[in-house]
Amino acid sequence: MTLIDTLGLRRPRSLSVKKPSLMARLALWRSRRTLAHLDARALKDVGISPDAARREAQLGLWDVPPSWTQR
Repeated sequence: MTLIDTLGLRRPRSLSVKKPSLMARLALWRSRRTLAHLDARALKDVGISPDAARREAQLGLWDVPPSWTQR
């Protein structure tokens, strides 16, 4: 389970069930990069540990949340 799943984010309806689009993957990558740059106070506000944020930020474009590829 990824941090994105933990936060309750779901696959956008416009995405294919089996293969997320490149645009969706890039949006996910941008979100992860933003998460990586949050300070400890901001991470605490959203309930994420710095270690969890670091792990999520290190995931690649191909590492999409399981909810994006399952029905």
